[in-house]
Amino acid sequence: MTSVQPERALDHTPGHVKHDGHNMTGFVIFLLSESVIFLAFFAGYAVLKLTTPQWLPDGFEGLQVRMPLINTVVLVSSSFVAYFAERYLHKRNLWGFRAVWLLTMAMGAYFVYGQALEWSELSFSLSSGVFGGMFYLLTGFHGLHVITGVLLMGLMLARSFRPGNYDKGEMGVASVSLFWHFVDVIWILLFVLIYVWQ
Repeated sequence: MTSVQPERALDHTPGHVKHDGHNMTGFVIFLLSESVIFLAFFAGYAVLKLTTPQWLPDGFEGLQVRMPLINTVVLVSSSFVAYFAERYLHKRNLWGFRAVWLLTMAMGAYFVYGQALEWSELSFSLSSGVFGGMFYLLTGFHGLHVITGVLLMGLMLARSFRPGNYDKGEMGVASVSLFWHFVDVIWILLFVLIYVWQ
């Protein structure tokens, strides 16, 4: 019986160049699985809205759109800001990257603050019927993703101060940026579903 040394088993063929493509493929698959979860929530929301006789809580006439619309503009705009941060990094302009990346983080934090402010002013709770439960579940689950995105951006920002960290590639920043774009697209769908379709 022959044994294979672990370090030899992982070797690539001669001349093979290591790259981050496999890692990015795995990350895209992760985002697709997240999409399935969100789409299941969206479908559940639509079915319940169409089949529940008493959809809105007693005494509640509907959601205000102004504040969530401002939050939406800020969050969607942050995707464009993140793109420019990536361009700075690609050009090896670390200070430009840090400044614009920090602005993206601030916009994400503003969105979370705006959502918390909206929650504090609502007259219903998680236990206020089907609508209350679905509203807080969907916006809360998305908000958790926004918080995660801001924290991951903070990690990438901190790593930018490590000398030579991005000399071998920008896979971490590219992944976090892709996650951020995903979160923004999900919010647009969520905004239409919850705030536009009332």
